[in-house]
Amino acid sequence: MHYIENTTFDELQIGQSAQLVRTLRREDIELFAIMSGDVNPAHLDEEFAQSGRFHRVIGQGMWGGALISAVLGTELPGPGTIYLNQSLSFRHPVGVGDTLTVRVTVREKEPEKKRVILECACINQAGETVIQGEAEVIAPTKKIRRPKMSLPQVYLHEPGASYKALIDATRDLEPVRTAIVHPCDALSLSGAIEAASQGLIIPVLVGPRAKIEATAVEAGFDLGEIEIVDTPHSHAAAEMAVSLVRQAKVDALMKGKLHTDELMAAVVDGTHGIRTERRLSHIYAFDVPHYPKPLFITDAAINIYPTLDDKRDIVQNAIDLAHALGIDLPKVAVLSAVETVTPRINSTVEAAALCKMADRGQISGGIIDGPLAFDNAVSPEAVKTKGLSSPVAGDADILVAPDLEAGNMIAKQLIYLAGADAAGVVLGARVPIMLTSRADNTLSRLASAALVQLFVRCSS
Repeated sequence: MHYIENTTFDELQIGQSAQLVRTLRREDIELFAIMSGDVNPAHLDEEFAQSGRFHRVIGQGMWGGALISAVLGTELPGPGTIYLNQSLSFRHPVGVGDTLTVRVTVREKEPEKKRVILECACINQAGETVIQGEAEVIAPTKKIRRPKMSLPQVYLHEPGASYKALIDATRDLEPVRTAIVHPCDALSLSGAIEAASQGLIIPVLVGPRAKIEATAVEAGFDLGEIEIVDTPHSHAAAEMAVSLVRQAKVDALMKGKLHTDELMAAVVDGTHGIRTERRLSHIYAFDVPHYPKPLFITDAAINIYPTLDDKRDIVQNAIDLAHALGIDLPKVAVLSAVETVTPRINSTVEAAALCKMADRGQISGGIIDGPLAFDNAVSPEAVKTKGLSSPVAGDADILVAPDLEAGNMIAKQLIYLAGADAAGVVLGARVPIMLTSRADNTLSRLASAALVQLFVRCSS
């Protein structure tokens, strides 16, 4: 156990000092803004800050002042100190990544009232004094030694940050020629146009021309030179989009305003479809607050009760997508209700079989472990409590659900209770398929397009 201990008035010596070293992080600025209400754009708005005097985001001045208070209250004099006065002179800005040495030094002692004057300074990594001042305190007269309190862990999540990074990763890639199937509502049409503007896709709009053009006019979109392939209705649009894939005229599909079943029926058609030997499966790429990296969940949309052979392909599809995103050796957790193999719970038996299939090379490119309960897959604390030894447990990249019901419930809970953003893609066909939902916002649709672009370009 760690303790903090004070220095009493009688123990204090003129010239005695204490210090701490702290590096300013973006999270520190945001936490200080939340606590204080200081939302000055110089601290939080990158674009505004670049045009300002210092041409970068800078920390709040009183962040440094708070560090001085921390030294006084925990180091010198320490617990029992009473603050009376503080003067501060701000000499230089402190930006993200700057490291401050925060030092207080005893200058004067007043025995009658136990008052102490301390010089205060914050010095950056370049040796510049960024804050200077003095503090007047009443020093403690009794010795205090207390256990150091543990602070709660605070998570800051910028919605969409992972997706923005994903989109940024595509900047040097060629856009993917994509058939937008029946884009006859403003949401699906806007998603396609925005993805095109971001350089993610070259859209080919497949559906009734009159409806598409009327939708564009009503929503205020300029279709410009975007190609439209005219079809009489949504069913024909699905068939035509699949035909364009077979003719190698498009490299991806994006669902518009039609039912998923209608599109997938054309995809899996035995004569005119675009199936491969690989089982089709849906993969969600989640940006989850409180989880330190992207989290993939499969399958939550295509395979209702997958067989063991189906699950082999489901796992391989997810691994292949992770590779396209730069995850060289993704950690795959095969989920069940418990982490032990139990014959009465078939998903535990299949999880164990998948692990052995990976050992035999039937699944490649990832580290697979299971069965694992959900908590053991994502929580290091749960893993520690249960004493599990696993290279995957507590740090999974991919969660493989036992069936569609479980996968869909996990996905929806993350979205609606944990504030996660979801982008999805279907793999296993000749080309990847973006199954957008009416609930998807523009950023999620762009992230789905980015997933497809990365997959297509990294696979070619």
